[in-house]
Amino acid sequence: MGRAFEYRRAAKEKRWDKMSKIFPKLGKAITMAAKEGGMDPSTNAKLRTAIQNAKSENMPKDNIDAAIKRAAQKDIASFTEVNYEGKGPHGVLVFIECATDNPTRTVANVKSYFNKANGGIVPTGSLEFMFERKSVFEINLGDGIDAESLELELIDAGCEEIEVDENQIFIYGDYSAFGTLSKALEDLKIEVQKSSLSRFPNAPVEFTEEQMTDIEKMLDKIEDDDDIQQVFTNIA
Repeated sequence: MGRAFEYRRAAKEKRWDKMSKIFPKLGKAITMAAKEGGMDPSTNAKLRTAIQNAKSENMPKDNIDAAIKRAAQKDIASFTEVNYEGKGPHGVLVFIECATDNPTRTVANVKSYFNKANGGIVPTGSLEFMFERKSVFEINLGDGIDAESLELELIDAGCEEIEVDENQIFIYGDYSAFGTLSKALEDLKIEVQKSSLSRFPNAPVEFTEEQMTDIEKMLDKIEDDDDIQQVFTNIA
């Protein structure tokens, strides 16, 4: 269907349907945002986004509140945001975004995932040009929302493209337009279901079902790691 599906949607949803794994990742994002910009969502756009994404995954309110409160604890670990890049089985390219309190542990784990799949990590920046970074917003196609009219409304805020998939609208803009697009949607009183800064492959590659079996096996292990927040590939 396009940019919203850098690799097969069904496979991605299957991997992420693991609440015991996704809630800690969402909680970490909330705590980091609260610690960085304050615990009030009304004045902290990053925290607002993290809460919004947690709610879209049905994360309980008690979990969200607890994650915000953790930011005020003196003994809370300091997290470092770090990226790793690698090549997996059959030449698949993988870009990994992490949030970790122990980079030594995280890089060792990431290396092991690639090595066990007959791949390996590559120097930082090697794959940067292979991916395009975009702001992505997902909203429901509700009553009174016309995709073409919405696109015109959002052009000045940095909207580059809009896709409609069944009852959902995906809004894309340059990564630097995340704040202006978020504000524009807020001003239009349009409720955002999910939002993120994502990376899309400039040259997507088709893999066979047999090859995808090997690739998915490696991606499952990577995405199960609590330190890993987002994973992007060049799978078509």
